[in-house]
Amino acid sequence: MTTQIVVLGGGYTGLGAAKLAARWTGAQVTLVNASDRFVERVRMHQLASGQRLRDLPLRELLAKTGVRLVVDKVVAVDPDSRTVRLEVGAPIAYDQLIYALGSRADLDSVPGVREHAFTVASHDQAVDLRERLRQAGQTVAVVGGGLTGIEAASELAETYPDLKVRLLTNGTLGAAVSRKAQHHLRKVFARLGVDVRENARVVEVRADGVLLAENEHVGADTVVWTAGFEVSPLAAEAGFEVDARGRMVVDDTLRSVSHPDVIGIGDAAAMHRETGQELRMACATGLPTMQQAVRAMANRMHGKPAKPVGFRFFNQCISLGRRDGLVQFVRGDDSPREAILTGRAAALYKETIVRGTVIFENHPTMPASV
Repeated sequence: MTTQIVVLGGGYTGLGAAKLAARWTGAQVTLVNASDRFVERVRMHQLASGQRLRDLPLRELLAKTGVRLVVDKVVAVDPDSRTVRLEVGAPIAYDQLIYALGSRADLDSVPGVREHAFTVASHDQAVDLRERLRQAGQTVAVVGGGLTGIEAASELAETYPDLKVRLLTNGTLGAAVSRKAQHHLRKVFARLGVDVRENARVVEVRADGVLLAENEHVGADTVVWTAGFEVSPLAAEAGFEVDARGRMVVDDTLRSVSHPDVIGIGDAAAMHRETGQELRMACATGLPTMQQAVRAMANRMHGKPAKPVGFRFFNQCISLGRRDGLVQFVRGDDSPREAILTGRAAALYKETIVRGTVIFENHPTMPASV
């Protein structure tokens, strides 16, 4: 009987994993995804600002691969019977499961976020923000000073020069990059007219803005929430071992430590370097580790040794609108070097990387260099 591999999630890691599993194992591979479209999540701030993105049907990306696509929402996994329960369709049985459900915006960590804030974490949420900006007032508060917040604030400010954009961060702007890089961020934000408020902890989101820890109200017609991501509770509900954030705990080949017939990849897995360092949620970590994890799974299925996943960081790429950017070169442990690339060259570099992710999804055996 043909081995059945089921992949949950058709994002960056799930789509590539399905295609590689079909190619390397000879199994029947089924990819389950809630949408029939591949979403370029790293471009959602562009979609929110009104830019047109490519339409990427999953069926076209899966053409001639032998992977079966099921468009449905996963509601549960039963590891005892090795079945995946769907919202509409019949349950799907698996011999091997690839868990790649990714992450989503955390809307419940602060009161009022779910009711009043917009995000750029998914296609539908970005579209909602785009429509809001077409009819809302003149002030936008972007909450979160990480890469997502920086990209969203700069994109909105560049696209809507008459819009007053504020960025509120709980710490220092660009805390993960070098001083030289921070200086560039401040220079770009000054040019774009973005007001930056550091050490501003938001404790509540309201219809007319946000409330800070000091009981100060910061007014805004629209609040964009980028201050945190969470994973689906399905892994924990299924009984897989998970960490404190609900991510699947995996070994050095990204196989579940509690269920050896399951591998966890991308944002949904708690991945670590050989040094023990936890890998951040990003395409840059998800794609190359996914390749190695699927290869390890295929090797085990063919009776060969499964090699541990190896990874080192190389850079962080940040878009600052369409005409500027920041590439922060980092050490293997993700700590920033002094070397950076800025301006149009950095914008082109970032655009090349982002375009490369789609090329990679069409040809997932190529080296992942995002």
